[in-house]
Amino acid sequence: MKMKIKYKFLLFVFVLASYYLLTTSYCLYAQDKIIAIVNHEAITQKDLSDFLNFMRLQFAREYKGKEVEEKVQKVKVALLSRLIEDRLILQEAKKSNIPVDENRIRAKINEVKKEYPSDTLFQSELMKQGLTQGDIEKKIREQSMMFSIVEQKVRSKVIIKPEEVTVFYEENKRDIHTPEEKIFEALSLEDYDTARNVANELKAGKKPEDLISQYPLTVNILTVISGDEVRKEIVDTASNLGLGEASNPVKIEDKYYVFRLRKIVPPKNLTLTEAQAKIHALLFEKKMQEGLARWLDELKKNSYIKIVQD
Repeated sequence: MKMKIKYKFLLFVFVLASYYLLTTSYCLYAQDKIIAIVNHEAITQKDLSDFLNFMRLQFAREYKGKEVEEKVQKVKVALLSRLIEDRLILQEAKKSNIPVDENRIRAKINEVKKEYPSDTLFQSELMKQGLTQGDIEKKIREQSMMFSIVEQKVRSKVIIKPEEVTVFYEENKRDIHTPEEKIFEALSLEDYDTARNVANELKAGKKPEDLISQYPLTVNILTVISGDEVRKEIVDTASNLGLGEASNPVKIEDKYYVFRLRKIVPPKNLTLTEAQAKIHALLFEKKMQEGLARWLDELKKNSYIKIVQD
C-alpha cells in the first residue's frame, strides 16, 4: 500500500513538471522559432523582435509618440528580407576579418545614453523594449562591421566622372532649383483659451511683437522647406496660410501653437557650379545603391537561404 501511494505521488509530480516544461518550452519556442536559415545561421522570431525594438529605440531619439510607431511599422513591411540581407553582409564581414574599434562602440553607446536624463532611465527604457545594454552593444558592433565591409566591397569602387555631372545638369536643369521655403512665426502658449485670443489678435492685424507684453507667449521662427518631412499637426494647420495670415491654435505635445506665415522664399534655378555638389551626391548615391543591389544579388546566388516562416 505504501509503495502504491509513493508511486502515485511521484507520478503526480512528474505530470506537473512535464506540464511546466511543456508550457515553458512553448513560450521559448515562440520566441526562438526559426523563421529563416542563411547559410549556417538561423534567424529566429526573437531576432525579428529584437531588431524592431532596436529600431524603436533609435527612432525614439528623433521622433515622438505615434511617429515612432509609424516609422517602426514602415520598417516592419520588409523586415525579414532586411534581416536576411543584413545577415549575409555580416557573414561577409566576419569572413574578411573586419576589425571593430571598441572605443567607437563605447562612444556610440554613450551617445545614445546622453538622450536620457540618467543611466537608470536608459536601462528602464531598454527593459521596456526587452533589450539589455549588451544587446545594443552587439547591434552597434554588427552595424559597424557591416558598414566597413560595404565600404570596402561597394562604396570605395563608386566613381563619378565630371562629365556625368555636366550631362545630368543639362538634361535636368529646368528641375534643378532650390526648394520653396516658408518662414513661420510659431507662438507657443500654455493653454487653449489664451492661444485662441492670440490667434484672434493676429487675425485682426496685430503682429507677434505687439502681443509679447500682453500674453505669456514665446515666439520662435520655423522654416519649412518644400519636400522636407514636417509634423502632421504643422502641415494640417499651417500649410494653406497666406502671407501674413495666422492659424487657429493647435496642440502639439504639452503646448498650444499659433502659426503666422511671415515670408515665402520662392524656388531659384541653380547654375552648374551651384548644383554640382548636389548632383555628384545624387549620382553617387544612385550608383552606390545599384552596386549594393548587385553585390547582394551575388551573395544570395552563392548562399543557402531558406524561409521557413509560416
